[in-house]
Amino acid sequence: MKKSRLLGAVCACLSLLGIISTVYAALVSRLGGLAYYDDTLKITWTANADVNGLMNWTEANTWVDNLTIGGKGGWRLPSVDVDGNGTVVDCSTASEADCRDNELAYMFYQNGVNTTTQAPFSDLLGAFYWSETVFETTPVFRAWIFEFASGFLLADGQALDTHGAWAVYNGYISAVPVPAGVWLFGSGLLGLIGIEDPEKPDWSQPHQQGQQLRDCAKTDER
Repeated sequence: MKKSRLLGAVCACLSLLGIISTVYAALVSRLGGLAYYDDTLKITWTANADVNGLMNWTEANTWVDNLTIGGKGGWRLPSVDVDGNGTVVDCSTASEADCRDNELAYMFYQNGVNTTTQAPFSDLLGAFYWSETVFETTPVFRAWIFEFASGFLLADGQALDTHGAWAVYNGYISAVPVPAGVWLFGSGLLGLIGIEDPEKPDWSQPHQQGQQLRDCAKTDER
């Protein structure tokens, strides 16, 4: 009983200090609410789903390559073929585990985020969104696109088309450093009741399209 009360007191103190956020939530706030970490897919999404408006595929990749949110760079477009095996999963019929291979569709079908129910995100467009996944480069360039009104996935995003772009980051973005004195206080309290640090999130490998694919897109634009 004493240990249970002590644990409650510790959690209350740490919550007030901003050390503890929602634990084991599907989407965890990062960077002061500027981004959200998906603890299943191990990726972080910008909170604003329409940072830069409509763009063609080349413009979207250039924009996301140079994006900085909360002082953090290294963003990319979402993938609909995470394992890179050339098969795009239809999450409308796939299992939760299989759907993890399609980041855009997972957000819609598993996290329940759509144009009607956007929280915790904002400014989710009714238009299609670009993925980083290329469908073909000849006879014309086409990339996969996804829309959040009905969960429609289409392999027909051509080079000159303009669609939305939503940025993701591989892995977990660390919070702003907490002053050393606060961490010492928090770790001391946790040590009193024998709580171990949570396991660090698994870091995903970057998903990047080869430069030759972007060159193909630029060629089609001409």
